[in-house]
Amino acid sequence: MTVHFVGAGPGAVDLITVRGQQLLREARVVLYAGSLVPRELLDECPPEARLVDTADLDLDTITAEFAAADAAGLDVVRLHSGDLSVWSAVAEQVRRLDQLGIDYDMVPGVPAFAAAAAALKRELTVPTVNQTVILTRLAREASAMPEHETLANLGRSRGLIVLHLATHLVTEAVAELLPNYGADCPAAVVAFASQPGELILRGTLATIADQVRGAGLKRTAVIIVGASLAAEGFRDSHLYSCDRPRS
Repeated sequence: MTVHFVGAGPGAVDLITVRGQQLLREARVVLYAGSLVPRELLDECPPEARLVDTADLDLDTITAEFAAADAAGLDVVRLHSGDLSVWSAVAEQVRRLDQLGIDYDMVPGVPAFAAAAAALKRELTVPTVNQTVILTRLAREASAMPEHETLANLGRSRGLIVLHLATHLVTEAVAELLPNYGADCPAAVVAFASQPGELILRGTLATIADQVRGAGLKRTAVIIVGASLAAEGFRDSHLYSCDRPRS
């Protein structure tokens, strides 16, 4: 059997990949993060599929579900929100599967920051403005951050920074970013990107914290800070430049 880790995307049911959707349609066992994955996605599953909400399960219990499916010769779809490559808690699961000798593969999903950029109708990498995107978070009540990965250190490049899991800490985030980015640096917050309750806040580092507090946002949002959010008058990219030699 195989455990198929599938990124479900940022929330909109139709933003799962075709491959992920097909695996759900063939699934015999599905483990899904019920607090984050849209319930409508499970409508793709066969009526006889075993559906397990992992929201309140620990790693040992999840691993036991994998082992039971393996013993029964049943493939598993392990459905996670967003994309598997960042903050998915997949690493510790595949470590357990390696120890058990259970095969697995991974199907990427649309990450939250990409859905947020689409909601803002912005490219995050703009020629001569920002060519670096930093994905990070803050650690207060979650896993510790490496000591060198502070916002003060990461912000020295003034690359566009995307903060996940930090909306409730927006005041602290702004305070740490201000010395490198300045109060007038463009900032935005996108909550529930791609979902019916999508909310977009636009401002600067000087104003965004008050907007977040005023909207009552606590979670399911990303904070984006960088000059490309309001870039104008930039040079066209080399890719489609009229001056580029053509073969």
